Amino acid sequence: MPNVEIEIGGRSFEVACKEGEEAYLQAAARALDAEASSLVSQIGRLPEARMLLMAGLMLADRTASMEERLAAAEAKLAETEAELAEMAAAPPPPPERVEIPVIPQSVSDSLAELAARSEALAARVDDKLGETGA
Repeated sequence: MPNVEIEIGGRSFEVACKEGEEAYLQAAARALDAEASSLVSQIGRLPEARMLLMAGLMLADRTASMEERLAAAEAKLAETEAELAEMAAAPPPPPERVEIPVIPQSVSDSLAELAARSEALAARVDDKLGETGA
């Protein structure tokens, strides 16, 4: 078991930990040191046991608050996932009906007749222009 030297509130401690857990121990010690240093700067010198107790309680309070926020976020996520699952299971909406207006046959016939007359008139104009030598 490796021993790791940590500093909390300006005091050094040697702590044993399992192999490979040194980084976790040092990270936890930094968090505890931040709380202890805050206490020392506000209150001044404290007995070691009291400093460690108060710093631990401050961290526990922060942890409890974060656990509450995490639980609320997980509940919200579960609710959102349930809504998404419900939406995915719902049948798709019916296809939208699109109506295209149809031109009545009588209008089509009238337009065809007008086109034929226009072509005949254009042919007559061409013939007249051809006769005059223009």
